Order: sequence, then C-alpha cells, then structure tokens
Amino acid sequence: MSLFQRIFKIGQSEANALVDKLEDPIKLTEQGIRDLKKDLDNSLKALAEVKAIAIRSKRDMEENNNKARSYEAKAIQLLQSAKEGKMDSAEADRLATEALNRKEEVSRAATVNQENYTKLQTQIDSLNTNVEKIKSNIAKYENELKILKARAKVSSATKKLNKSMTNIDSNSTVSMLERMKDKVAEDEALADAYGEMALQSRSIDEEIDEALDSSSSAGSDALAELKAKLNK
Repeated sequence: MSLFQRIFKIGQSEANALVDKLEDPIKLTEQGIRDLKKDLDNSLKALAEVKAIAIRSKRDMEENNNKARSYEAKAIQLLQSAKEGKMDSAEADRLATEALNRKEEVSRAATVNQENYTKLQTQIDSLNTNVEKIKSNIAKYENELKILKARAKVSSATKKLNKSMTNIDSNSTVSMLERMKDKVAEDEALADAYGEMALQSRSIDEEIDEALDSSSSAGSDALAELKAKLNK
C-alpha cells in the first residue's frame, strides 16, 4: 500500500474533520510513517519466523542425508559380515534390506526438506526485498517530512509577515500623515479665526488709545529730527 493510500485510510478516526477541512499534511505524513514502521515490525517478525523454519528445514535435511548415508553403510557392513561368514547370509540380507528401506525413507524426507528449504528461501528473499523497500520509504518520507516542516515554518512566518504588511498598507504611515496634516491645517485655521474674532471684539477705548500711542510716537520722532537739523 502506498503512503498516500495509507494516509487516506488513516482518516477513519477523523472522518468528520477530513470532510469539513483539509487535514494538516504534516500530521498525516507522521501518521503514515508510523504505519510504515508498524509494517516494518510485522515484516521483520515474519522474516524471523520464516528464517527459523528454513533453518530447521535445512537441519532436518542434513540430518536425514546423514541417516541415509548411515543406513547405506550399515547395509554394506551386514553384507560384508555375511560374506566373511560372521553371520547368517539370509539374516544379513534381511537386515540389509531393512537398512536400505530406511535409507529410502530418510532420503525421501531429505528431498522434502530440500524442497521446503528452497521455497522458504524464496519467501525469505521476497520478505528481505519488502523490508528493504519499507526501510527506504521510511527514510524517504522522514526526509520529506523534515523538508515539509521547514517549509511550513517558512510559510507560516511569510504569512504572518504578509499579513502584517497588509495591515500596515491599510493603515499606512502616509495615510496617517495626511490625516495629521489635515488636523494641523484645521487647527491653524481655527486659531486664525479666533484671532480675527479677538480683533473684532476690541472696545472703542482700546482703539483710541492705540491711535494716540501711534500719534505720540510719530510726533516724538519728528521733534527729534528737527533738533538734529538745528544742531548742525
């Protein structure tokens, strides 16, 4: 099963959330990796069990082959003993025949053991291939997960920065300065208005006094100028 098939299978416990919105890809990838690691554990366990059976089959095969050689050797010894007159020829033939029959039985068992061992080796090779593939996929997806997490951090930081820039743009310094200028101009105009109102509100006595002060000052200046001419 591929990682993506595995990821979509994960959603059984979170089906409602997946319907409403797209699930966090980092979370899904992490779950996919955990599932792959479970598969790896199961494959390693199966591989160990098959190897154990293969070892047993090989040992049984070797044991049966040794027994076959032993029965054949015993049959030869029986016939040799009869030939040398050490035992009855008919008895030797009977026992030698039994030994050869036993040899045939264990030889057939050894053949079965050999066939089983060969089949088990094929299964072992297949399991080894599967284990290595799962290991490779785990390493690959873990590396991709690291990259995905790094990209997520960059994306999050960029999103926050862009959001901040958007807020700055909508309430920009230029806009605030323009509003400030309008406010200052408004205050200045208001100050001028109050000034004009203050001038308009002077009493007639204040106007007379101001005129007299101006005339007196002008007369003093003229007198000083005349005295200066006489002294020349």
